[in-house]
Amino acid sequence: MNKDLTVGKPSQVLWQFCLPMFGSIIFQQLYNIADSLVAGKFIGENALAAVGNSYEITLIFIAFAFGCNIGCSVIVSRYFGAKEYREMKTSVYTSLIGSAVLCAVLMGIGLLGCDALLKLINTPEEILADSALYLDIYVLGLPFMFFYNIATGIFSALGDSKTPFYFLAVSSLSNIGVDILFVAGFKMGIAGVAWATFLCQGVSCVLAMVVVFRRIRAFRTEGHVQLFSWNMLGKVAVVAVPSILQQSFVSVGNIILQSIINTFGASVIAGYSAAVKLNNMVITSFTTLGNGISNYTSQNMGAGKMDRVKAGFGAGRNLVWLLCVPLVVLYFFFGRFLLLLFMNDPQGPAIDTGMLFLRILSPFYFVVSVKLVADGILRGCGLMVRFMIATFTDLILRVGIAAVLSATALGSTGIWMAWPVGWCIGTALSMVFYVTAIRKALAEPVAVAEAEGQAAETRAEAEFAADAEMETL
Repeated sequence: MNKDLTVGKPSQVLWQFCLPMFGSIIFQQLYNIADSLVAGKFIGENALAAVGNSYEITLIFIAFAFGCNIGCSVIVSRYFGAKEYREMKTSVYTSLIGSAVLCAVLMGIGLLGCDALLKLINTPEEILADSALYLDIYVLGLPFMFFYNIATGIFSALGDSKTPFYFLAVSSLSNIGVDILFVAGFKMGIAGVAWATFLCQGVSCVLAMVVVFRRIRAFRTEGHVQLFSWNMLGKVAVVAVPSILQQSFVSVGNIILQSIINTFGASVIAGYSAAVKLNNMVITSFTTLGNGISNYTSQNMGAGKMDRVKAGFGAGRNLVWLLCVPLVVLYFFFGRFLLLLFMNDPQGPAIDTGMLFLRILSPFYFVVSVKLVADGILRGCGLMVRFMIATFTDLILRVGIAAVLSATALGSTGIWMAWPVGWCIGTALSMVFYVTAIRKALAEPVAVAEAEGQAAETRAEAEFAADAEMETL
């Protein structure tokens, strides 16, 4: 169901819109968590390390899909908010065509270059073959991932966060069952994990696209609707390309971190692989909520209601902090029980590594969540340069500090300590950019109104003077 985010109490509207998105991303993360869970429990520690090692490379592909999602979503929501439905349809079709071409290019690169990249990041020999096999199958499923992300972006742009939730809830739970069937039942090993994700994500993608086309056709428009527009592609790219670059650089940073982690052996890799899945579930969830705030911001910008954008920041901050409380408590105090979902040894070096990672990072979720809310507004306003500066600063610091501290007596612990430093500085920058941007945006309508008022007064004075002159004559 489509929803206009430009009317109603901002906090209530945003909460109703974003909470289903939070549920959706939880189920989305179950895809990767299920892969690691089944690999660790039914195949072994090396299989868990192989999936985790491959995951950092898959994040590059996810970065492109995410960029296409947010670029399409922001532009579609802007036209939807302005009720310009013909342009909205053109932006949808253009995004789909552009994403298809990009996906084809990435598939070619992935099938030809993933093996070399695995060797480049110091993948241990004992997990190299499994990592390569998992990645090859993953790349074949890229069209499903791309078009599903575009579909969810369109749903979000139309104010519908519930439909993607329903799709993901069914497909993610199915993925767990198919994972177990292929690995434990059919003894397919790491290939079974990858093919299960391929199958379930494919079904979800097809169903989502069918609903999207029905939803778009329901909007009545006059005149011819362009299926592709270079001008529209440029508008989508203005938002999508910085998002892709941001996510890609984050992924490259994670790959560099993975190459550092790989030097500490399979046990540390396995512990990190399990813990980072739990961490990424939180960060990706907050990022998705930030995307929802981008849609909210963009719709209200299209309708010329910037005062609602400022109210949206407060509502978004309260939402993520409310979610932070149980997550921090769960990860900090009960992380061992969560890690045991992936591992069989409750006292080994792998689980100790995962526990330390979660305890260092989880208290800082309160900090990074604010950054992601502010980033959502910056994206929705089209302020992509400021958004990228804050993100790159966080990433560069994280990678640099990890490289330095890992070479000291801290060892792998130094890598985990780099996250909170980068998050804190990145959050400070995002907040400065948000405050300055929102003040300027709110001041502009006032300045325009004052200018229009002065012009009206001048016209009235001129008309009065002209009338007086006529009476004198």
